[in-house]
Amino acid sequence: MAESLSWWTCSECRYTLQAQTPPEVCPSCGKKCEFYESTCYTPECGGPGNPDPQLVSRPKQPTR
Repeated sequence: MAESLSWWTCSECRYTLQAQTPPEVCPSCGKKCEFYESTCYTPECGGPGNPDPQLVSRPKQPTR
């Protein structure tokens, strides 16, 4: 049985990709960024095969 892939979004540039785990370095901005899971889990956004548009477009968290 194949594992389902999650959607991950870069906290810096908002690059979104589908993978089992987030990458160490963002393929888009080339930085070592934090990734958050942005998989959709409700029918309104298409279910687990899709990224959740509200999570993908959420505002950047301020750096401390």
